Amino acid sequence: MIAWLQTHGIRIAIIVLLGLIAYLIAKRIVPRVIRRTMLLRMKGRPEAAIVKRSTTISHVITNTIGVVIGVIVLFTILGQVGINIGPALASLGIVGLAISFGAQSLIKDLINGLFILMENQYAIGDVVRVGGIAGLVEEVNLRRTVLRDLDGIVHYIPNSEIGTASNFTKEYSRVNLNVSVGYGEDLDRAIEVINRVCSQMAEEPEWKPKIIKPPQVLRVDSLGDSGIEIKILGDTRPIMQWEVTGELRMRIKKEFDKEGIEIPWPHMKVFFGNTMNKN
Repeated sequence: MIAWLQTHGIRIAIIVLLGLIAYLIAKRIVPRVIRRTMLLRMKGRPEAAIVKRSTTISHVITNTIGVVIGVIVLFTILGQVGINIGPALASLGIVGLAISFGAQSLIKDLINGLFILMENQYAIGDVVRVGGIAGLVEEVNLRRTVLRDLDGIVHYIPNSEIGTASNFTKEYSRVNLNVSVGYGEDLDRAIEVINRVCSQMAEEPEWKPKIIKPPQVLRVDSLGDSGIEIKILGDTRPIMQWEVTGELRMRIKKEFDKEGIEIPWPHMKVFFGNTMNKN
């Protein structure tokens, strides 16, 4: 036993050590190579988009290399302990073929995951809606996508269940806000106040880096039951649209109060007794 440990035991330890070193080297080198490649391929794109893409691809490639190294180390160790690898590989191939017939969803996961990565549909750090669930992408690989929603709940979604992927933060995001004013208000004045608030906010040092195109009134969007809807559109840095929209709502409300512009609320008229006659 001691003699076996002195020979095979040392070899096994060296094999495991070499496998670990190979993985650590790959984990260190792959992100750098991917980063440089993305800088060349995505030249002129926003830095945040390059970082997201590089992080996602590096994560997938590093994990795949880790699995391959683990399999190689395992079979090498089996050879050291006297197990014939040839029949084991043949058996593995037969088992793999049998499993493939019962694991079609897994194969579909892998194929869909490959297309998601190749087409750069979304990356780690994006806010997306996939499989009917919206949230922040915390992990994406060939088999699944992991999202965390606004309640902090983590969702694990197999890639085979992703038919449509909606990315809220790809390259830029958009403020899409409707503000309602009363029917008795001067629309030109209300629009002037809204545009002034938007322009002032876009020039402030705190908000200027977050805004690409200052929000402005696009049109009178609809004549509602209680008020007139005015649509505001503008472009922001990725994932900043909700923060900008919330601040804009608060500022418009304060300015409307200062200017005496009414923001209507639903109301109804109630008649008691007989219906009023029209003369």
